[in-house]
Amino acid sequence: MKALVTGATGFLGSHLVDALVARGHEVVALARTPARMKPRAGVTAVRGDILDADSLKAAMEGCEAVFHCAGVVSRDPGDGELLWRTHVLGTRNVAQAAKSAGAKRMIHASTSGTVAISEDATQVSREDDPTPYALIEKFPYYRSKLYAEQEALRANGEALAVVSVNPSLLLGPGDEFGSSTGDVKDFLDRKIPAIPSGGVAFVDARDAAEAMALAYEKGTPGRRYLINASNCTLREFFDRLERVSGVKAPTLRLPPSRALARFGAQLMEAGAKFAGVKAPVDAASVEMAQLYWYCDSARATRELGWSPRDPISTLADTVDDLRGRNTFKSLH
Repeated sequence: MKALVTGATGFLGSHLVDALVARGHEVVALARTPARMKPRAGVTAVRGDILDADSLKAAMEGCEAVFHCAGVVSRDPGDGELLWRTHVLGTRNVAQAAKSAGAKRMIHASTSGTVAISEDATQVSREDDPTPYALIEKFPYYRSKLYAEQEALRANGEALAVVSVNPSLLLGPGDEFGSSTGDVKDFLDRKIPAIPSGGVAFVDARDAAEAMALAYEKGTPGRRYLINASNCTLREFFDRLERVSGVKAPTLRLPPSRALARFGAQLMEAGAKFAGVKAPVDAASVEMAQLYWYCDSARATRELGWSPRDPISTLADTVDDLRGRNTFKSLH
């Protein structure tokens, strides 16, 4: 099988290329900077952009499958337009190009945050739960990912079978740009002053890549598959990081109120701006961390035959990788 992978130099995309090559597939790796791709047999790196229809058309020639992983991760409220263009318009372009090229199957990398966001610590979300629009609308990243996912699934039909894969927070080795593991690095650098009251869900990026490959082989068109290894409170998450890293977790805890926590973060941001330094946390991140992102991967286990590795090993590999590199590369 010949497959196109968008975002092939990203955290998920790079692991997906490895997973596809390991299965014996021929991969066309689309990237804005192909030189970032490590040379390997079975992989052709091509320059392209999901907002450039001509480059997509050229890259997809002869491809039977398209794995759409390209995207931008940002918590900055000012990046709304960038996120919408990249995720919504970019996904629309990829789906249209896939149909025009005669590709038979498209696997779309979404996020668990299109369904699994709650103020209720007891809620563990599943694929067909109601969309939490009121919470998603507060965060431009998740809003754009939701509309991108809808754009992808709208393209599902006889001409093109589309499957959505929705991983929780991606951790593990290889996040060269810091798109997902930045909070772990901040923990290691002792930049997290207090523990939010919410809960996190996470999965190894290598296992999420495996889920995408399995979704190509076994996924039901028109469906989404939540991919997650662990649900835990942020208190538990930081305790686990303390055990694998030796770095002491914060002892101060934020109040459960999202409004109070956000107000406190805004005060810190204002003080840091006045002092001419970077705030240790931003208001958007604090508000997100007061929510619960728990989700259930039973469908992926049952229908795809997917299973995650031990989440503690993922945390240990994340810490070792961050310490080994000690920095993130520039996106440009």
